[in-house]
Amino acid sequence: MSEAEEAVDEQKFFSLEGQVAIVTGGGQGIGEGIVQRLHAAGARVAVFDLKEELAKSVAASMGGLGVQCDVSSSASVQKAVQEVRNKLGPIDIVVNNAGIAGRTLPLWELNENDLDAVYAVNVRGVFLMCKAVIQEMLDRRYGRILNVASIAGKEGNPTLGPYSASKAAVIAFTKSLAKEVAGKGDITVNSIAPAVIRTKILDGLAKETVQYMVSRIPMGRTGTIEEVAALVHYLVSREASFTTGQCYDISGGRATY
Repeated sequence: MSEAEEAVDEQKFFSLEGQVAIVTGGGQGIGEGIVQRLHAAGARVAVFDLKEELAKSVAASMGGLGVQCDVSSSASVQKAVQEVRNKLGPIDIVVNNAGIAGRTLPLWELNENDLDAVYAVNVRGVFLMCKAVIQEMLDRRYGRILNVASIAGKEGNPTLGPYSASKAAVIAFTKSLAKEVAGKGDITVNSIAPAVIRTKILDGLAKETVQYMVSRIPMGRTGTIEEVAALVHYLVSREASFTTGQCYDISGGRATY
């Protein structure tokens, strides 16, 4: 092996050593998988979850910080983010994964509260988390923000109107913020659009809704948490420095939009 090959072999690609990351909704499912992946890459991870016991359990398994946080509440977000700064240091990475599906019903069976509940977490939560960290990233001229949207935000899934609309909002917000911070240091803002991923959230959806979503995937299967975490890892790494304002599908080939 040549000296150049040895140097490449020894280099840790996509290392997150020395970086502090926050993952919202990190107490289970996709969020937990992302936490594990970022920790394995060397990041010190703060796990935010509405359920404190889940946040602390996941964090304890890898020496991270578990914090109870209601992302729909400005006061809760500010308190949680400050705790991370106090205990782990300046924040380099934020993954806005927390989200809810809402009720799977046609529009004529929904009410305003159904819409408001989904938007409070899926849209306001992303807004509040980004607002809580963006000035720090601008001051330090470095940061990575990754928002978890959904293929539903591009195509719209029947009986998931509020959810589909909220994820479309996440995609548009991502693009807007990315343009606002472009050129102000090495700060990127991206999103991903998963199709159906095998998590416990599927248990709360109508069987017909899940079947519809899987039927639209050319690969004919659900995605895995590990596959999502791998994509997130790349997008929050230093190597992804020329990638911003994008929404990356992780959908098994689903693309009718």
